Amino acid sequence: MRGWRALTWAGSASAVALTAHSLLNARGLRVPVLDPPPVPGRVSVLVPARDEEEDLPACLASLLDQVEVPDHEVVVVDDASSDRTAEVVESFAATDPRVRLVRSAGPRPGWLGKTSACDEAARHATGEVLVFVDADVVLAPHAVASAVDLLRRTGLDVVCPYPRQLALTWSERLVQPLLQWSWLTTLPLRRAEVSPRPSLAAANGQFLVVDAATYRRAGGHAAVRGEVLDDLALLRAVKAVGGRGGVADGTALATCRMYGGWGDLRDGYTKSLWAAFGSAPAAAAVGAGLAVTYLVPPVAALAGSPVGAVGYLAGVVGRYAAAERTGGRSVPDAFWHPASVALLLGLLGDSWRRRRRGGLVWKGRSL
Repeated sequence: MRGWRALTWAGSASAVALTAHSLLNARGLRVPVLDPPPVPGRVSVLVPARDEEEDLPACLASLLDQVEVPDHEVVVVDDASSDRTAEVVESFAATDPRVRLVRSAGPRPGWLGKTSACDEAARHATGEVLVFVDADVVLAPHAVASAVDLLRRTGLDVVCPYPRQLALTWSERLVQPLLQWSWLTTLPLRRAEVSPRPSLAAANGQFLVVDAATYRRAGGHAAVRGEVLDDLALLRAVKAVGGRGGVADGTALATCRMYGGWGDLRDGYTKSLWAAFGSAPAAAAVGAGLAVTYLVPPVAALAGSPVGAVGYLAGVVGRYAAAERTGGRSVPDAFWHPASVALLLGLLGDSWRRRRRGGLVWKGRSL
């Protein structure tokens, strides 16, 4: 009992401290302007696409509807798709010369699919700024101009305006909000932008804007060719050559529905969660910390502990604040935060189990 009380106190204190940190982060989060000036110079928007015939039309339509970007191109790499992805791109290219299709035979030896496709797109790009956009992302008309303005105005080399994550099914509503919640809660965002430490990095390849010269100086996607979390690895590569960057508020700029339900979500997270913390011992330590901070207090609260109740409510407040700040669903979802953390820990364990058995597969390819 004494040990349990100590865990309850430790978890509740940690939850309160992390929630306080997230509230400070939310106030300092960089927000792009919504009425950006015209972008000087050429911008290359690059879209890696594999079997994306359903999502790609909305994405491309939004890319061609951009304002205040007088000179931009859209390069789409069809990554050996088995559906009509190439035909979709060709239909847009037939009516708009800004769109170019690059056909890929698939990843080269030693490369993963997305890193190879991004590299091919960058090789065809002619812009001073490269904007990587996933095929399931839809941009607001001012998104590219606002993101490039933020990049130039702040002097950063990489900016990832985090899209508003659309979550419809129960599993999406439990897990997807943890994306923004995690970096708002744990990372000192402004310090992370300039720190070369690999642990102080947050990125999102769904909408990633990078200075082209810095991208090439860092080695581009060739430097991260075998990385499952290529966006995070690319930011670290940029920092390694003296660059700066991180996440920003992209709530008003873009939307993305990453997964269409439990099956897609489970496969998507298990393919990459094993790489999120660097090593198995580090992943175990993070998992233990999350359990003590966000699972022990609510269990103690159910047993009548007022300290546990404080810890549980602190977690709820942090989740609520993150949702309000990033356009997510705050009520009643924030009250289910312990269930979200428990499900995330289950996915983390499953990811390591599949990794060790060699069972990681994504879009028909072994990882």
